[in-house]
Amino acid sequence: MYPEEYRYTKEHEWVHVEGDTGTIGITDHAQHELGDIVYVDFKYGRETLKAGQRVDQGKTIGSVESVKAVSDIYSPVSGDVVEVNGALAEAPEKLNADPHGEAWLVKIRLTDPGELANLLSAADYQTYIGAEK
Repeated sequence: MYPEEYRYTKEHEWVHVEGDTGTIGITDHAQHELGDIVYVDFKYGRETLKAGQRVDQGKTIGSVESVKAVSDIYSPVSGDVVEVNGALAEAPEKLNADPHGEAWLVKIRLTDPGELANLLSAADYQTYIGAEK
């Protein structure tokens, strides 16, 4: 259920690194807890998140709104935004259907790959969410 090659945060984001680029999304656990997702907002501070923008690990890069709650999205890594998944503005429900695939949120060119050591492995994340219940 949780891809082994991804790294995870305790705030329920994932990052999949290929080369120097990390693709970021929310976990299946997060989308399940949120319920039906109706809106995705990409913001860094007060600005709309866009390509070329620098983001820092642990900082808010947007939010996800569901019928139950609004939840902030935190960047698991620092870097420069390469791409924002604009398709989610039109179809936020994709996050419920494919949170670890097509419904990625942001792609970032990592500026400090060493930050990946601070994240959880798939096995550690599954242990964490099991203990959280």
